[in-house]
Amino acid sequence: MPFKKGQSGNINGRSKGSKNKVTQSLRESIVSFLENNFDNVQTDFEILTPRDRVKFYLDLLQYGLPKLQTVQMETDFDNLTDTELNRIIEELKTGLNEQKG
Repeated sequence: MPFKKGQSGNINGRSKGSKNKVTQSLRESIVSFLENNFDNVQTDFEILTPRDRVKFYLDLLQYGLPKLQTVQMETDFDNLTDTELNRIIEELKTGLNEQKG
C-alpha cells in the first residue's frame, strides 16, 4: 500500500533538528581531509589569485558554518486594518533600531 504524500512508513519520523547521517559523514570527511592536508592546502591557497582565494574560501566556509535560510512572509496588506498596519510598522522600526544600536 503506497504512502500518502509527506508520510513514510516510520510513524515517528526523523527527530526534528537531527542531522542527516550522510551529510554529517561528508562534512566530517572534508574536515578530516583538510586537517590532514592543511599544509598543502595552505601552500596551494597562497599561490591562488585573490579572486580564486575568495572563491575557495567561500566554497569551504559552507562546510564549517550552517547556511542561513531565507524567510519569506506573505501578507495581504489590503485586508489588514489601520491598527494592524501601524503595529507592523512599529515592530519593523523597533527591529531596525535594535540592529543599528
